[in-house]
Amino acid sequence: MSSPRRLALFGGSFDPIHAGHLEVARRAREAFDLDRVILMPAARPPHKEGVTLAAPHHRLAMAALVAALEPWLAVSDLELLRAGPSYTYDTLVALPAAVGEPEGVERWFILGSDNLAGLADWYRAGELLALARPIVVLRDERDWQVDRGRFERLGPGVWERLRAGRLDLPPHPGRARQIRAALARGEESPQLLPAVAEYIRREGLYRSR
Repeated sequence: MSSPRRLALFGGSFDPIHAGHLEVARRAREAFDLDRVILMPAARPPHKEGVTLAAPHHRLAMAALVAALEPWLAVSDLELLRAGPSYTYDTLVALPAAVGEPEGVERWFILGSDNLAGLADWYRAGELLALARPIVVLRDERDWQVDRGRFERLGPGVWERLRAGRLDLPPHPGRARQIRAALARGEESPQLLPAVAEYIRREGLYRSR
């Protein structure tokens, strides 16, 4: 019997999406033999309350431009269509049907190691980590210095799943905040993929930030 397909959720503000995001998707796919990676722009991430994001349709369009570069990448508006905060557990429950995958697909999700300390407090964290395998993108070893016991109390094997999903990547020069600041100054950013940079110019995004 063949193994189930591996479907990974890669969510984020993507404000804007940039070369670092594409690198993470590529490296995660290679390291964990993923069949598909779904870019999921968040409508209103719970951890970014009070932050003004570019309009959802712009962030979705930019993500779609990046997804078009690789046959295994896709984009979904599932969270943009949902009212209220975006919770990863809810998204992963609904994801297979939303992107045309069977319910028995193996679910994965990608997160930055800077979110690891707070992961145990995420909505339905224990159920989330039982439902889907995490891929923790580690850019700073200090991010791994978390309270292991908090994760072990979420359920059997949770800490082992986190350790197995560790993906070490070198620091990336591009961060969305820095890119937005450069664009607000009228500068170009080498971390933007050409199609995304052209979209931003055409739509006049980030000029006043």
